[in-house]
Amino acid sequence: MLKYKIFSFIVFIVFCGKFAASAGLQRDRRQESARDQDDETREPVKYDGAQLWRIPISNEVERNAVAELETKYDGLKWKTVENRVDIMIDKSARESARSYLQNSNITYRILIDDLQKLIEVENPPKEEIELLQNRKGHRLTWKAYHNFNDIVGYLDYLAKTYPDLCSVQTIGTTHEGRALKLLKISNGHPANEAIWIDGGIHAREWISPAVTTYIINHLVENWEELPSYLKNIDWHILPVLNPDGYDYSQKFNRLWRKNRSRNPGSNCRGVDLNRNYGYMWGGEGTSSNPCSEVYRGKGAFSEPETAAVQNFITSQRKGDYFKAFLTFHSYGQYILYPWGYSKAITPDNNDMKLAGTQAATAIRNGSGATYQVGPAAILLYPAAGGSDDWAKGTMGIKYSFTVELRDTGRYGFILPASYIEQSGQEAFNFVDAMARSVTIL
Repeated sequence: MLKYKIFSFIVFIVFCGKFAASAGLQRDRRQESARDQDDETREPVKYDGAQLWRIPISNEVERNAVAELETKYDGLKWKTVENRVDIMIDKSARESARSYLQNSNITYRILIDDLQKLIEVENPPKEEIELLQNRKGHRLTWKAYHNFNDIVGYLDYLAKTYPDLCSVQTIGTTHEGRALKLLKISNGHPANEAIWIDGGIHAREWISPAVTTYIINHLVENWEELPSYLKNIDWHILPVLNPDGYDYSQKFNRLWRKNRSRNPGSNCRGVDLNRNYGYMWGGEGTSSNPCSEVYRGKGAFSEPETAAVQNFITSQRKGDYFKAFLTFHSYGQYILYPWGYSKAITPDNNDMKLAGTQAATAIRNGSGATYQVGPAAILLYPAAGGSDDWAKGTMGIKYSFTVELRDTGRYGFILPASYIEQSGQEAFNFVDAMARSVTIL
């Protein structure tokens, strides 16, 4: 009898363990997605039947409902603004989550009906990409999303083909050993001021590296016809700030956000690099939990990627050499400026708003797209440790802007490659307007 009871108890424990493991599987594979195993042994995460919902948050009841969707139904927030949240709900939780919202009298709208189907058509087929490549010494096109090696190959091609205009510098090395390649475009005039541009700080925002390379291509290929205010600037452009995460998002988990550093004492990998900069590090909108999507790291500039940016910009600092710091993200169509850590207004808010509004007008005049302009914490939500706050608050770069690229929610992070050229032109129109502003204002 005793043996039977012991056996029954063991069966019960095993059953409970399997049930708990099953219940937590989606959170581990999707939100945390980072058990410390070799990437080569991983199976790519699939999002069959997962949906993206937009939920209004105009009161405390609705805010609590979103929190409940995250904790009880393993919802993954994609975007939060002042009056709404976009949240991904897995297929297995859809019916129970829908019932919960209905019982709470909360409305929602489905933005994406089946995430995996969208992922599978986001990029052209591999064979089509091969045909699109221009065979001019590099593999990059702006009709498809490319891997990190293609992007680095393009930078090296430019330095070799235009040695009097372009140079490539490695400013650091990632956790997994990838080089952080920075391109400088300059006519070499000693009186030039500088503009910094980066992309790809968040791995899943593929449109960001695509448009930063589009900007590079537009500058280089049209250099002789450019106006003087664009030619008399030293352009420092880092197309992919988070190569490890970018590579991981292409191979294993399309929605991976952080870098791929290991966190001692935790099975969850990665730090949100846009919570790791030193200005007001550790404040609101960040987390000390390594499994969080907004994990800030063990300290300011703890990550090799952010430390490399800090070291480079600090080493180049001579007077007010850098006139603007521009970082590209997705999605939502926003032109944001500090502060991000707080809803406090900067003393030069009017100047920032004017420059941002002029850039938004340039975008609208070019494509008709509307970009909202304002302080990040007010227009979206407070988030400390961002690169734009650091550039302005610590480095004194007045015109520090974050651009949230296309779209406004129909595709979200999974923006089809067919939008790259249009988004790239909008990004260039922004950069052109910003360069004009910072050399005049």
